[in-house]
Amino acid sequence: MDKKKNEEPFDLKKEILSYIFMLGTVVIVVLVLNEFLIVNARIPSASMENTIMTGEQIFGNRLAYTFGKPDRYDIIIFRYPDDESNLFIKRVIGLPGETVEIIDGKVYIDGSETPLNDSFCPETPVGSYGPYEVPQGHFFVMGDNRNHSNDSRFWVNKFVSTDQILGKAFFRYWPVTRMGTLK
Repeated sequence: MDKKKNEEPFDLKKEILSYIFMLGTVVIVVLVLNEFLIVNARIPSASMENTIMTGEQIFGNRLAYTFGKPDRYDIIIFRYPDDESNLFIKRVIGLPGETVEIIDGKVYIDGSETPLNDSFCPETPVGSYGPYEVPQGHFFVMGDNRNHSNDSRFWVNKFVSTDQILGKAFFRYWPVTRMGTLK
């Protein structure tokens, strides 16, 4: 039996259509992932160093807060309260209903005598700010590189509302040498 008789003849039109279908499927999957499951962000500044370095690219989980709210120290991706066309990434410091005060670079919550842990900061923060009373449904955020961060301390609209939060940062994919989950 001759194999050539059982094979379909090459059809260029059919081959091109199959590639177009495959490419279209990939584009649709990527768009759905980006719109509903992940946030893709490139870090433009040094405000989160050394946790996340300038130029690194990360994914955020859009579903992380579907059934809950951010916890203190979560790294969130959100729409900048003073200009929602910009995406920012910062660490959650103050939770709804809390009073945040920074004294000599140390962060205190609700008048506590013990400052928050800031061991993730690359240098000793300086300055005193606040107190800030965090409204319900909002968060006070700061960069890890506190001396070089445009964060809640300096904005006109000091707090990030729940509806401005796009996701929780969870995975660094670029550069490959630092690829991995964020802590």
